[in-house]
Amino acid sequence: MTSPSSVLIVGAGHAGLQAAGSLRDGGFAGDITLLGNEAHHPYQRPPLSKAGLELDSFSTPTIRPPRYFEERSIKVVLGDKATRLDRSRRRVLTSAGREFVADHIILATGASNRRLSIRGEGLRGVFYLRTVDEARALRGALHDAKRLVVIGAGFIGLEVAAIARKRAIVTTVIDIDNRPMARAVSPQMSGYILGLHTAAGAEVILNTSVEEIEGCDGTVQSVRLASGEKIAADVVLIGIGAAPNVDLALGASLQVDNGILADEYLTTSDSDISAIGDCASFLAQHGQRVRLESVQNATDQARSVAAKLLGRSQPYAAIPWFWSDQGDTKLQIVGLVSGCGEMLVSGNPGEHSFSVFCFREGKLAGIESVNRPADHMAGRRLLKLSSAIQIESVVAANFDMKVLEADVRARELEAMQ
Repeated sequence: MTSPSSVLIVGAGHAGLQAAGSLRDGGFAGDITLLGNEAHHPYQRPPLSKAGLELDSFSTPTIRPPRYFEERSIKVVLGDKATRLDRSRRRVLTSAGREFVADHIILATGASNRRLSIRGEGLRGVFYLRTVDEARALRGALHDAKRLVVIGAGFIGLEVAAIARKRAIVTTVIDIDNRPMARAVSPQMSGYILGLHTAAGAEVILNTSVEEIEGCDGTVQSVRLASGEKIAADVVLIGIGAAPNVDLALGASLQVDNGILADEYLTTSDSDISAIGDCASFLAQHGQRVRLESVQNATDQARSVAAKLLGRSQPYAAIPWFWSDQGDTKLQIVGLVSGCGEMLVSGNPGEHSFSVFCFREGKLAGIESVNRPADHMAGRRLLKLSSAIQIESVVAANFDMKVLEADVRARELEAMQ
């Protein structure tokens, strides 16, 4: 494609920031505008549910200082929401009445908290957690909290639950599914995570929905379950996932299905518009269309689109990886384990050091590791290799990652000769 003379990036999160930086650092000489609806410069989101809630003081975890943008001549517009995308004129209109026009538009609009549409969701003491302002508000509430109810046993909910138990806050986690983190990890890892939180003193209630959040004088007092049981709470965190921000794309008649549809080059149904990060639906390693919410995915896709606009197009093929800090436990995941039918465990979950090797149709698709960073890093290298890793090879190597990696590389070298 012809390199554009100007680029507008809608969204000032991890993906938007990386796209702007990669373009300029790659030699792009045209105008770059970064448009964000929050008032803050791009900041780190992962600490918001982790260490950020534990620190004595809370400051915005800014990724780059303002001078970074000044030195690279990147125009940053903050606190103004994009409200309309006019494809015919390649322009974006904002809530403040601004108009931005560019040869190429990158949609890095991210995702928003899924709302729990039940009675009492708007009471004081009920929180969501995705932005730095929400994290600051939750941290203040937890300072004096006695009882916390977390609705949703996903990454964010369980990370906050672990922090609450460290503070001796009586904590109850509720989820409609039959195991924690069911959409993200294997049954073996779910079982371990469940035991981890119950051992720390949290109550975890599964296969249960919430009917109402009850309060008095506008302030939360309890959570009522579908069974009728009431759980006392002075703080409630709702963490039931996120929905991609696709309103802008829908209004412009771009193709959308659980995210803005993008091809292998992260180009949307309009060749002058790309989509990256949490809002983008793309083809993953196993040929299925997915939408991922992770810093790695956001930054790698941003680099890929920047390379495309600089005339160095390559299909996006990065291997996804994720992490979660829950108490003193670090969970690291490489690959996509959803839908895997076979799992093998290496190590001892009882000693809080093990990995779960996940296979799809007999081929290694992902590795979940608890307090085993070496396994995780080796897995990131292994899944980048072109050769499919069969379950028999993993067993033959006795889960020794060095032996397995050497064997796969040797087979690839032999195939090339």
